[in-house]
Amino acid sequence: HDHSCASCRAEESKMSVDFGRMEQLLDFEKPLDVGLLDTTVNAFYMSTNQTERTEIGKFMKRMQEHPQMWTRVDAILETSQNQQTRFFALQIMEDLIRLRWGALPTEQREAIRNYISNVIIKMCSDEAAARREKVFLNKLNVILVHILKHDWPSKWPSFISDIVQASKSGETLCENSMHVVRLLSEEVFDFSRGQLTQAKVKELKGSLNGEFALIHELCVYALANSRKPELIKATLRALAAYLTWIPLGFIFEGNIIGTLLHLFPQPVFRNNVLQCMTEIAGLQVDACYDMHFLTLFNGVMQHINNIVPPGTDLPAVYGQSSDEEQQLLQNLALFFTTFLKSHLTLLEKQIPQDAHMQPKINGTLNLVVQISYVNDNELFKSCLDYWSLFVCDIFSSECSMDSLPQQFAFGGSNGQKQPSRKVLHAEILSKLRLLMICKMAKPEEIIIVEDENGNIVREAMKDNATLVQYRIMRETLVYLSHLDHDDTESQMLEKLALQLNGKEWSWNRLNTLCWAIGSISLTMAEEQENRFLVTVIRDLLNLCEITRGKDNKAVIASNIMYVVGQYPRFLRQHWKFLKTVVNKLFEFMHEKFEGVQDMACDTFLKICVKCRRRFVMLQIGEAEPFLCDLLRNIQTHTNDLESLQVNTFYEAVGLMVSAEPDTARAGDYLVQLMSLPNMKWQQIMQMARQNPMSLREADPCKKLANILGTNTSVCTSMKGTFQKQLGLIFNDVLAVYKTYSEICSGVIATDGPVAAKRSDVKLMRSVKRQALRLLETFLDKADATDLKQVGIGFVHTMLDPVLGDYSRSVPDARDAEVLSLFAVVVARFGSTVESEIGTIFDACFQSTLSMITKNYEEYPDHRIKFYSLLRAVVKHCFRAICALSPEQISLLIDSIVWAFRHTERNVADLGLNLLLELLNSIQKSEFVNVFHQKHCVQLIQEIVAAMTDTFHKPGFKLHVLILQHLFSIVADTSVLTVPIWDASQKQYPSNEHYVRDSLTGLLSSNFPNMSQIQVQAIVAGMFDLRKDYSAFKNHLRDFLVQTKEFATENNAELYAEETAHQRENERQRLSAIPGMVKPAEMHDMNL
Repeated sequence: HDHSCASCRAEESKMSVDFGRMEQLLDFEKPLDVGLLDTTVNAFYMSTNQTERTEIGKFMKRMQEHPQMWTRVDAILETSQNQQTRFFALQIMEDLIRLRWGALPTEQREAIRNYISNVIIKMCSDEAAARREKVFLNKLNVILVHILKHDWPSKWPSFISDIVQASKSGETLCENSMHVVRLLSEEVFDFSRGQLTQAKVKELKGSLNGEFALIHELCVYALANSRKPELIKATLRALAAYLTWIPLGFIFEGNIIGTLLHLFPQPVFRNNVLQCMTEIAGLQVDACYDMHFLTLFNGVMQHINNIVPPGTDLPAVYGQSSDEEQQLLQNLALFFTTFLKSHLTLLEKQIPQDAHMQPKINGTLNLVVQISYVNDNELFKSCLDYWSLFVCDIFSSECSMDSLPQQFAFGGSNGQKQPSRKVLHAEILSKLRLLMICKMAKPEEIIIVEDENGNIVREAMKDNATLVQYRIMRETLVYLSHLDHDDTESQMLEKLALQLNGKEWSWNRLNTLCWAIGSISLTMAEEQENRFLVTVIRDLLNLCEITRGKDNKAVIASNIMYVVGQYPRFLRQHWKFLKTVVNKLFEFMHEKFEGVQDMACDTFLKICVKCRRRFVMLQIGEAEPFLCDLLRNIQTHTNDLESLQVNTFYEAVGLMVSAEPDTARAGDYLVQLMSLPNMKWQQIMQMARQNPMSLREADPCKKLANILGTNTSVCTSMKGTFQKQLGLIFNDVLAVYKTYSEICSGVIATDGPVAAKRSDVKLMRSVKRQALRLLETFLDKADATDLKQVGIGFVHTMLDPVLGDYSRSVPDARDAEVLSLFAVVVARFGSTVESEIGTIFDACFQSTLSMITKNYEEYPDHRIKFYSLLRAVVKHCFRAICALSPEQISLLIDSIVWAFRHTERNVADLGLNLLLELLNSIQKSEFVNVFHQKHCVQLIQEIVAAMTDTFHKPGFKLHVLILQHLFSIVADTSVLTVPIWDASQKQYPSNEHYVRDSLTGLLSSNFPNMSQIQVQAIVAGMFDLRKDYSAFKNHLRDFLVQTKEFATENNAELYAEETAHQRENERQRLSAIPGMVKPAEMHDMNL
């Protein structure tokens, strides 16, 4: 004890700060002790004592949040010699301006404004000090721009003229002014979305436009009179920020282009000049300005050979270049791609009268092709962005989408005169085909992960950067193939020949080539595609034969499988080839090299999805359908596969069986297919009857889980026709489920929750889960006729073994799959199970809520599946919801609120969708008055809270729809016919007045930074705009900006709906072009 006390005293003695004295810093009756503040801040940054640092950090936060602390900023900045202390003071000032500026009296705002301006001017009067204190000066600039966003132009109309006038007094101040006007432009034009109200953005843009003459005058003055590189660079950076939006006269009627071209040859300014010229190049304006763009282009081309000498190997040089040289190449790429996006057709029009124009265009495009080969992914992406537009533009000019099938007929040049743009750029288009072949991105990534039971499962990676790049490259190559099928074919076959003869053999080159070959499926005429593919597959099979080394063979094998999987049309029409390919896949299923068996099973499944009927037809020259031989040898094909691979294999064969039109024969095939799993199942059941304890052993557990997994896979393929097989094992499945339930619950009840993590319990639970997945899959996939045959008795049989077990089990032994199974039961049987909803609720509702409402982390699967079950009940058995008691309804609403408060996006979305569907159903029912009397205001308050807390931005669209619905109900006296306020407290003229009053109070108390006028305007807008969804949504966006909670966040999610709409339009456009939709994503009627 003495020793521990001594160590505590030693720890205290190490503390460098007197916490008692520190409190004096918050005594605003006395002058501020800046020395003490310096000591405190130093201790925070320098202390090695973690406890002390934490305590000082808490104290500094208190200081920062103190409403009077800003009054001491001037004293700190003028007295403190500590850089960290001065930054701390600026942070206090920034918080004041961001969060509480509107609440300050006008005189105080003017005083702060003048003070910040004077500090900046004073610092800039000493150039050496300004350079030394550059970071501090930048922070002051940011604060000044925050003030401008509030006060300019209405409360500080002279700002632009003030700053322009002051700038002429010295070059350092002028350079800093350039930083300020650049920051202002970026804040208004680049970063304003979701941070400023739409009215404020409009006002600022109007002011900047109106006063740009003064800014322009300052820029021209600086560029004309200064010899200081730093000032010229700052001016060019400021100019680049303004060029995209300023009135065009300043660019084209002044001499900005001439000034930029004059500076361009000087290496020190070249990067900044290029950034300005890129902004000009991107402008899409009337033809009257064409000559200016030609001047710009010709001016740059005049110097390009000095910057990048002809014959330079850019990919080799780039790696050894300095950062500035690399930046130059990036800026050149951006300039040329931006210019060509907007003005290529202008350049093409000059060719007849300008003999030098075509070589210049070709030189520019060739330079961008060269840059595209540089090993820098960001640089490649900006080039690729242009190439995708360039190729699409050439393709569109060759044929209209409507005439595509007749004109193109998927053929090459059908004797017609070839259109001019294709010929004009034929050389570049050919080089682009080679570029796409050499650099093609990986199509899809499969990752192998371990699930909670230690089983290996495979997941496809979606929407990562590589996949996005592949999609763009694939679309570009599809266009290129349409523009010249013969060149595409010959370049791919030449590259393949170089793999065969070993001159270019490498894994990466073979991969990119095969990914490229796979990406042009369906772009050629059928005859040409058939010939091309026969050569490709023959060469790849030969390559596999002649190449030595298991790893090399594995890479070739995976590429063979990838290519054949992309061409189902070819396989469907060439039985012998299809048979050869499938038999080759069976060979690969015995190959133990990592990844080969996975890909073989995947490709087999992909082929069966698209070609299933070919395997049950009697083909010419065959004695029986392929499926018959396959079923006899199924054990041979699968004996080297892991359980997950076996399931994929069985799913594929299930697709074949489902394609058999003769029902009796399909039934026989199913019996044969399931004979091996059924035999193993019966052996385990027989053993269990003799010795029930044998089911607790690991081996039978694993086998049962695998057999149930195989059944689920076949059920996925065969849907309702699987009923016959399910009937054979259904009673056994329930018996096994019940046995394992009792064992698991007993073990967990005896040994505590930790027992749920024991390997034997996890194995038994994995069998239970597989059983639930099988039942869920059958109910989900079966059609209405099959469900009728099964009957509601099927559900009754499951109630006690499954639901009863769920409610009786301890939380850690409850399987989330029970909830998803009954969500499917409710969705498929609908009102037929209405009488059972009470039983389902009794078993699942309270027991699950108690598990998921303790925190936001535990039982993630239960959360999703619980709300999916509730949603199914609301949607399909709404009358059962109406039959709940008021207490149960309140519990239901509380559980929905808990869901949409959730920080996990999919849970929050489920909760919001569930609430919207519930409200829509209640509006049409006789319970509309009772429900809204109790829950209307509560729900409005909860949705507003979720919408304004910054954690729930992805739910914005649903927040808008729910609030719009609630405000509409409240304001409609024909729907809501009774008062929803408590009459004993206060009287209101109408429900609308009551809700307006409640909401005004809520917003005023939660957002003290907002004035009463602002709050009233927001609430009024919510009611007045409720009938116009778009206006209502924009009003709520402005409200979120005014709360200031969103000011420093990424607000893209508030605009997600608009983005999704654009994506859908683009998808529809692409689907009209043959080959743009992958074969795997097409819906084929004739399989």
